[in-house]
Amino acid sequence: MSGNVTENPYANKSARYYAVAVLTLVYTFNFVDRQLLAILQESIKADLSLMDWQLGLLTGFAFALFYVTAGIPIARWADRSNRRNIVALAVGTWSLMTAISGLVQSYTQLLVARVGVGVGEAGGSPPAHSIISDIFPPESRASALAFYSMGVNFGILFGFLAGGWLNEIHGWRTAFMIVGLPGLAVALLVRYTLAEPIRGLSENRQTSDEAQVPFQAVLQLLWSRLSFRHMAMGAALNAFAGYSTSNWTASFFIRSHGMTTGELGTWLAGIMGLGGAIGVFFGGYIAEKLAVKDVRWYMRLPALTGAICLPFMIAIYLVDNAYTALLLSIVPGILFNVYLGNTLAMTHGLVGLRMRALASAILFFILNIIGLGIGPWATGALSDMLASTYGQDSLRYAMLYLLPAAMAWSVVHLFLATRNLEKDLAAAPQ
Repeated sequence: MSGNVTENPYANKSARYYAVAVLTLVYTFNFVDRQLLAILQESIKADLSLMDWQLGLLTGFAFALFYVTAGIPIARWADRSNRRNIVALAVGTWSLMTAISGLVQSYTQLLVARVGVGVGEAGGSPPAHSIISDIFPPESRASALAFYSMGVNFGILFGFLAGGWLNEIHGWRTAFMIVGLPGLAVALLVRYTLAEPIRGLSENRQTSDEAQVPFQAVLQLLWSRLSFRHMAMGAALNAFAGYSTSNWTASFFIRSHGMTTGELGTWLAGIMGLGGAIGVFFGGYIAEKLAVKDVRWYMRLPALTGAICLPFMIAIYLVDNAYTALLLSIVPGILFNVYLGNTLAMTHGLVGLRMRALASAILFFILNIIGLGIGPWATGALSDMLASTYGQDSLRYAMLYLLPAAMAWSVVHLFLATRNLEKDLAAAPQ
């Protein structure tokens, strides 16, 4: 082992809880900086004279392509090096690039800045996932990763809330700079207050400092597990619906219901931010309790919550009243990300100690190419195609046609993942 128990910086609960709280703060800034564009994009569209497919490229494929491509080598680095330092460098990089986004003068410059945000954010989650899995034992890992995953929703909350009001009062450029710069302080907090954990200590498993599993071996291992294939596709399709919703909902309410960014940002902060945080944490917590008797509940639960979302997702785009649509959005807002902590915990359970950051990166590669990359772009492109037929409501129908179908497909894969989950976890390498 690369250390002994007396050297363990996370021997007590308070140290573990502090670490996961700080990493959740990092993840919150990750999504504040990412989500900010969604509430600002109507102002940016008007200022820079953009089409919907260009907005979808900014929030989707261009960002996701560099995010997932950079994520693989950074994860390899994290599996053999100091993960704490990588996280600190990552949050500093993406925060600086977010602030720079407020200085751009053209679509191309904004696209380059968002690529910089994507490259920086690629270094956040895989090493953080690996740290959490090393300081929390398997029986409490899903809830720890679910707590960390609440950063998605806290980030959405503050991104919508701060972005909506800052845009209304000061404009979109100032919003980028005010939101981006505090992340530099978070980078220093990570670097100087967190310790690098001992790999494998929470499971009494050993790993040498020289151990390095080839990328191809990790990929082959994951792909050989049928449960992982279904988990990854289920997560990706859920993310297709979830990212498209979070990236386009503000534009939908502004265009179809005439809402202002300040009022809308407040509503969406509560629905997608606070509501989503509750859903993702209790999704992991409840699954852990149910999994004591049957581990398949880690996948059954997100499949069930996804199915519950479907009628609400359809109704949102069919009602005429803005506030009725917002109230209908509460259920999907809470349940969209239930899959996240559970899928991460099961993916880590399938692999060896020095494979975890890379396993997260592979999962996120699949999830983000399909979910973040294709989802918002496809929704924007379909909106442009439908504009001649539906005019200002083209986005409404693009979301209605695409998003419930993606969620239904996700539910099928998450249920199928339960079939081989027990067997695949038992076959995990030591």
